[in-house]
Amino acid sequence: QVQLIESGGGLVQAGVSLRLSCAASGRTYSVNVMGWFRQGPGKEREFVAAISRSGSATRYKDSVKGRFTISRDNAKNTVFLQMNSLKPEDTAVYSCAASDTGFIGTVPRDYNYWGQGTQVTVSS
Repeated sequence: QVQLIESGGGLVQAGVSLRLSCAASGRTYSVNVMGWFRQGPGKEREFVAAISRSGSATRYKDSVKGRFTISRDNAKNTVFLQMNSLKPEDTAVYSCAASDTGFIGTVPRDYNYWGQGTQVTVSS
């Protein structure tokens, strides 16, 4: 099994930045693609960003392109989500996900492992 633990969420004002981290433990050798999803109040879980094992390939939700950057440090089994120019509509619980395949999927069923999530609240 793989365990994922997120950190870095919080309450911020619009326009500022936050950096989320997700540390993987356990059978990390099986982890390939890693990603971030979010679920806002009254909304379904949605894809935010994902990154390949090497870090050479990434995918983003259209509304976060140019504002969010996903990266990873394989030596530390950690994936990051740098979020700049935050907007109130970015308010959500952000969850880290990991897949044991090389497919950079954008739906929850593409991922095997999930973290508990970290709350990000952006006030206007």
